[in-house]
Amino acid sequence: MAAPQAAASNNVFGEGSFIQKYSDVMIAVAIVTIVVMMIIPLPTLLLDMLICLNITIALLVVMSVIYNKEALDLSIFPSLLLITTLFRLALNISSTRLILLEGYAGEVITAFGNFVVGGNPVVGFIMFIILVAINFIVITKGSERVAEVSARFTLDAMPGKQMSIDADLNQGAITDAEAKIRREKIQHEADFFGAMDGASKFVKGDAIAAILIMFINITGGFVIGMLQRNLGAAQALQTYTLLTVGEGLVSQIPALLISTATGLIVTRAGAEGNIGSDMVGQLIHNDRIYFILSGVLLFFALVPGLPGLPFTVLSLACFAIARLLRKGSEVKTESQQEAKNVQEKKKATTPENIVSLLQVDPMELEIGYSLIPLVDTGQGGDLLDRIVMIRRQCALELGLVVPTIRIRDNIQIKPNAYIIKLKGIEIAKGELMLDHYLAMNSGTVFEEVPGIETTEPAFGLPALWIPENEREQAELNGYTVVDAVSVLATHITEVIKQHADEILGRQETQNLIDNLKKTNQALVDEVVPDLLTVGEVQKVLANLLRERISIRDIGTILEVLSDYARATKDTEILTEYVRHAMNRQITQQNVQNGTLPCITLDPALENRIAGGVQRTDHGSYVSIDPDSMQKLIAALNEELPKLTNMGYQPIVLTSPAVRLYFRKLVERSIPGLIVLSHAEIEQNVEIQILGVVKI
Repeated sequence: MAAPQAAASNNVFGEGSFIQKYSDVMIAVAIVTIVVMMIIPLPTLLLDMLICLNITIALLVVMSVIYNKEALDLSIFPSLLLITTLFRLALNISSTRLILLEGYAGEVITAFGNFVVGGNPVVGFIMFIILVAINFIVITKGSERVAEVSARFTLDAMPGKQMSIDADLNQGAITDAEAKIRREKIQHEADFFGAMDGASKFVKGDAIAAILIMFINITGGFVIGMLQRNLGAAQALQTYTLLTVGEGLVSQIPALLISTATGLIVTRAGAEGNIGSDMVGQLIHNDRIYFILSGVLLFFALVPGLPGLPFTVLSLACFAIARLLRKGSEVKTESQQEAKNVQEKKKATTPENIVSLLQVDPMELEIGYSLIPLVDTGQGGDLLDRIVMIRRQCALELGLVVPTIRIRDNIQIKPNAYIIKLKGIEIAKGELMLDHYLAMNSGTVFEEVPGIETTEPAFGLPALWIPENEREQAELNGYTVVDAVSVLATHITEVIKQHADEILGRQETQNLIDNLKKTNQALVDEVVPDLLTVGEVQKVLANLLRERISIRDIGTILEVLSDYARATKDTEILTEYVRHAMNRQITQQNVQNGTLPCITLDPALENRIAGGVQRTDHGSYVSIDPDSMQKLIAALNEELPKLTNMGYQPIVLTSPAVRLYFRKLVERSIPGLIVLSHAEIEQNVEIQILGVVKI
């Protein structure tokens, strides 16, 4: 029978149920009815039912707040506060009308006026004043202040929280969907506490209205009782005061409950569960506290003149709680140790433990213990923020989404050293001096400064480590001065650019294709997988990245591949076609002031290279005898200084037919050489040939 009952419950209250479907109509009717109650007289039986309903709703709200884990679990509370306050005021008006017209306002109010306060109007009046004072001065005033401060602090913290989400998103710690959810939660928190700041005024106004209504009822009832109902002064005061006090009590008890719920919901901070579990978990967890408390209470019990029995009972209760906590702590420690031993044995015997060792991080940064302050934000380290900016820079410049870089300390390396690893293999390393600055000679130094000689790790330039007090003088002398964390960030950036083609794998390529598919599905469907596989597209992109050509415009790249992939599947040839289509980008990347300074190849050398091309099923290569190859490298090394000595980057300009093969010949001997073809240069660029390579 349990399953049908659950289904029936879902049909009544669940999503798509009758109540859920017409909930907006019901709320609208309820609000209009509450307003009508203020105008139309209600029979006493109906008034009794509505007063009991008011108390029930107040209890429901308090219970809901107690069992919620965070404030946003009851995000409709500000609106609920307005509706309950309006409902309570409508009941006040209806009961006041009956008290003044008939001298009777139903069984509930009469019971509260007679039974609860013992038929004593003075006691009832005092109780009412105390309840109103507690509600107005203590709970409502405090809740109002907390709501105001929470709203202000929540709004002030919004920019910082947004930046934190952006940082986690850029670092790859969260997905776009998770970032969207967290942003929405921040917005909802701001809206909620802002609404609570204003809604708390409803409770304050309700308390003030209760006091006014009480005095109006007593004064008006006294006058009506004497003049219209011919009652004596004492009898009129007795009757109407008791009715007024009863009406005030049945109104203030729900108001007190709602005010308490308001205070609870705005004072929730750092909660992980409901109020009950959090309170027990945070107050009853340390046995030493209760042992000490038991001793203090026992001392009070032995002090002459103080009541011994209550303090003795409480002392024994605290001692019993302390013993239970101590026993529970011992059992928990033993169980944790047993579970740890079992887990260690299980790890040692399960194959999954070995499989987990096969996981290799895409990129790692290992640092010595002296460099830990670079990562520790508590010590002012901003390396993590720098890495986020590096990943953004690589995305903008290369179109490559760099995976998360794992940072770990390694006590086996020098304290000031660091190692950059790619897929678990060391590819770069260096040393830093945190209390020094790196000074590099930019060619304009007219006076040297003392320092520790070193080599700049990213580009291998000679440099000096200088103390902080020499920084200003070094800059005045023409040195380029940077701090240690900037040296490391520059090295990481350069390593990423050098090995971008290795970082880009098939999964990363698939992610780029999926991102393009959101805006250009027709192009993606035409190329992948009908013409090329993801692996073939990845090889083309890797070829471009190997020569530092940005793949950010992946739409243009796929359009070129769709045009030429039907004619050839050779990824190197396809890469050349893509480079021709990206001539504007390549030109802007290498041209200086509208001029392309370069060296070129002798036509005879180009013909020789073209004649030595051998094509196989596994690709193409150039066959040149070792003597000619040695002469070619020597000739290049002789001509390239003509560019570098003038401050230009080394560029060799060839014909489109031999660019690829010449690049293959020299990439091992001169890895940083830029090789361009005439087809990759825009026509409006002036080509300045500063040398010709001959052998």
